[in-house]
Amino acid sequence: MPLSNEQKRQYKAIAHNLNPIVIIGDKGLSEGLLAEVDRALNDHELIKIKINIGEKEDRQVIVDELVSSSQSELVQIIGKMAIIVRRNPKPNPKLSNILKAAQ
Repeated sequence: MPLSNEQKRQYKAIAHNLNPIVIIGDKGLSEGLLAEVDRALNDHELIKIKINIGEKEDRQVIVDELVSSSQSELVQIIGKMAIIVRRNPKPNPKLSNILKAAQ
């Protein structure tokens, strides 16, 4: 289900102070990296990813693949940073960035 503009605005505000959890290098997406993104989304729901690849088009392709394989939603891409979200039906209040921001 696509995110509404209101949801995107809220998630951008929450993610503003987050550090990148995953950094994607020249090797691109691997099974280990995808597993780490999946774990991070389960724990934190909203994560920031840094993509250290030179061309904008290449970064967009990587993000599209990442969002598709992780079944998440893209919130925003700015430069080499991407913000993605996947809601967890039973989030951990100590780890979820969304729940921590609501407190």
